[in-house]
Amino acid sequence: MAQTKKKRRRKRRGTQGGRVDANRRPPRPRNRAEAKARARSGTKRAPRTDKPPTWRSSAIRGAVAAAIFAVLLLVIFKRPIGGALGLSALMLVFYIPAGYYIDLYTWRRRERSKMRSSNKQ
Repeated sequence: MAQTKKKRRRKRRGTQGGRVDANRRPPRPRNRAEAKARARSGTKRAPRTDKPPTWRSSAIRGAVAAAIFAVLLLVIFKRPIGGALGLSALMLVFYIPAGYYIDLYTWRRRERSKMRSSNKQ
């Protein structure tokens, strides 16, 4: 007798060229217990605080802070546009290195404390 139901086939992975992507999603958990175990295992991304600071992140943060400073000077303090932009540019020159070195200091401190706690165990 002929088979009435068609067998379910798995989708083919990869491209026509034969390359298979290594970063594919893990399979779905088979039951509730496996889902709970996977959630508890802590396979999460590393927190942002674990990464060392970069000049790029400091420049972005400094630019945002300088823009807010310029808007405050213009709106609240009613300064002329040229003076507000000049002062905010000066603040940008100050904010970028200050932000980077503060981030570097806190990151190094956090790394030292991690090393101390891992050595004690």
